Amino acid sequence: MSFGLLCLCFTVFLIIYLTVLMGNGLIMLITAVEPSLQSPMYFFLRNLSFLEICYTTTTLPKMLLAFLTGDGGISFLGCAAQLYFLVLLGSTESLLLAAMAYDRYVAICDPLHYSLLMNRRLCVRLVMASWVAVIPVQVGQTYQVFTLPFCASHNLHHFFCDVPPLLELACADTFWNQVVLHTIILLYAVLPFSLIVVSYTRIVRAVLKMPSVLGRRKVFSTCSSHLRVVTLFYGSVMVLYFKRRSRDSADTDKYLALFYTAVTPMLNPVIYSLRNKEVRIALKRLPWKK
Repeated sequence: MSFGLLCLCFTVFLIIYLTVLMGNGLIMLITAVEPSLQSPMYFFLRNLSFLEICYTTTTLPKMLLAFLTGDGGISFLGCAAQLYFLVLLGSTESLLLAAMAYDRYVAICDPLHYSLLMNRRLCVRLVMASWVAVIPVQVGQTYQVFTLPFCASHNLHHFFCDVPPLLELACADTFWNQVVLHTIILLYAVLPFSLIVVSYTRIVRAVLKMPSVLGRRKVFSTCSSHLRVVTLFYGSVMVLYFKRRSRDSADTDKYLALFYTAVTPMLNPVIYSLRNKEVRIALKRLPWKK
């Protein structure tokens, strides 16, 4: 790669990383200090923003260093750590998005009991469960991948350490690794996504029964940001992990992975700030808060 191209890539990804840090950090700040943004929905959003910062920090700083030095190498332990945190944070985000969908379902379909059902204790437990539930599984998967014998070539055709490209470097049979990988995807991607679909199916049914057109628009506007984030995240993940891998699609897989690990976290604050009236109002008031 030429020096000019390295500089261009470094600049682009530095801007993306800084945007992720500032955008998600700002969302965390306003949802923490603004009294009007203390509902469960914004509690989950604050945790999602923190998760996005951690997610991009797993991959982008190493990529920036590689562009800066021209050395894209990574140590064995460094690759294992990167893989572990990548799959841990990705699985946690999937469960957290499902918890956010459940929050919207309760708020719209059972508004009279919303404050009782979605109390502070339950919200904290849902967030903690999203983190804790994936730790032992991802420890096991990381151990299973890195105990495989790898071939002489250690050139990973990817932007960062991920399970599918690592399995392609193995010299042993990876059938059971593939089974474990797709089982984890079913548990931490397909199942949460199915719960989100069920939640929004019931939400749509409830909204269509509302007599007021203005009320329908208001309800749909509160869900539109979450739906966009869900579409971006699950769309890229499922296309990447469920389509058949081949050498011809290797470059496409790289850019899809880069999209959901870097571009999606950058777009999330934009989606929530532009499509949410309460967040926009809070952003205008924030510079004047002492």
